[in-house]
Amino acid sequence: MTFDALTELADLYRDLHAHPELSFAETRTAGIVAERLGALGFAVTPSVGGTGVVGVLERGTGPTVLMRADMDALPVREETGLPYASTVTAIGADGAEVPVMHACGHDMHVTALIGALGALAAADDWQGRILAVFQPAEEKGAGARAMIDDGLYTRFGTPDLVIGQHVAPLPAGAIGVRTGAAFAASDALRITLYGRGGHGSRPEATVDPVVLAASTILRLQTVVSREIAATDTAVVTVGAVHAGTAANIIPDSAELRLSIRTFDPDVRRRVLAAIERIVRGEAQAAGADREPVVETEYSFPAVVNDAAAADRVRAAFAAALPQVMVVDPGVVTGSEDVGILAVEAGAPCVYWVLGGADPAQFAGLTTIDEIAAHVTTLPSNHSPQFAPVIEPTLPIGVTALVAAAKEWLAR
Repeated sequence: MTFDALTELADLYRDLHAHPELSFAETRTAGIVAERLGALGFAVTPSVGGTGVVGVLERGTGPTVLMRADMDALPVREETGLPYASTVTAIGADGAEVPVMHACGHDMHVTALIGALGALAAADDWQGRILAVFQPAEEKGAGARAMIDDGLYTRFGTPDLVIGQHVAPLPAGAIGVRTGAAFAASDALRITLYGRGGHGSRPEATVDPVVLAASTILRLQTVVSREIAATDTAVVTVGAVHAGTAANIIPDSAELRLSIRTFDPDVRRRVLAAIERIVRGEAQAAGADREPVVETEYSFPAVVNDAAAADRVRAAFAAALPQVMVVDPGVVTGSEDVGILAVEAGAPCVYWVLGGADPAQFAGLTTIDEIAAHVTTLPSNHSPQFAPVIEPTLPIGVTALVAAAKEWLAR
């Protein structure tokens, strides 16, 4: 990558980072993407699945490679101290004003894919079809499904391969490719517990949903520790609790928001069944007059990397990026809805982890175990301090996408 090209992409990255947008509100980002793709010669279609953008570049007969980047940011107040840090606020789903930050690196994903598409558009050593997908609302687990439901494949054709990458606090200069289940399936639940409200001075005349919520939360901690085998993997997190308006009022209800991550479909079924049983059992034990309500906010499958396709991508990385360390990162309990794009297409998927942490922070570490241990001390995705270094993360991300695509599109 030339100095001028990298400088232009770095400026684009800083601009996107400073102007984050929430899920299904990525209008500015989508506009920039559409303009850039049009200038590269892609046939551009905006507003796919809401704010999604699709670009198509055809060059002779050959396979179709879907290259995907997600665009949305998070309701997080940035604390990186960067000169291009976000100061943006927006109206959240509940109508309240929230700070907004690219705390998961989607700005890096967008920039790297634009860079890769530019390199491919300028190259003459490939043939086939590129289906560039800039997806909204990954953080809600809804964007991939929205684009599919809006005719992504009926309007633009079905791909033969789905590829993409996710930046993470591995050292920049490392790429993680795992065969098989790589990113966890995700389920988000909203649980409403009903009690019987009253005066805070007379709890005997009420059924206190706050106490019910507390007992339910504690009992939910036993799902993974006591009902799932140590050889399996599952995560149950209660990420939000809402109840009451004043110290002296016992409310009528309490709300829990849960995040569940699993890799095996049978484990997922057991976890969800255990949550339902515990919620209903605790409500009965508390003497609640009304059954709790368990609602699924979203659900999407694990990202499963095809073994043969992953081997080809590793070989492509070794040839194009000999200086980069390609490792197996292990299973990632974070989740990604990119898997829906592959499942719906019936196509192999290869989705890798792109190192984005400053390599200087790993100085003196010589083994994989030492590096892995240090990663756990760094700001992770969704942290207000999360900020990938631009170099060498961006040029490696561009080259990785180009190399993986050309492995299928090579003339």
